Amino acid sequence: MSTIEKLKNMDEVVSLYSASGDHMIIAECWFKSSDDLTAFIKTLEKMKGITKICPAVILEKIK
Repeated sequence: MSTIEKLKNMDEVVSLYSASGDHMIIAECWFKSSDDLTAFIKTLEKMKGITKICPAVILEKIK
């Protein structure tokens, strides 16, 4: 199974985008706690095909 297929099948991933620029794939994920986020990142670190993880947390929706 490809990395993209694995990401598509993860419950935490609510949206998955192909992008240009610094990031090839952007995943929108939702978590109940920071511990859940940390566990998810550790899972991604073990996945073949993922070379860099750049988490960002949305603080406020402006528009």
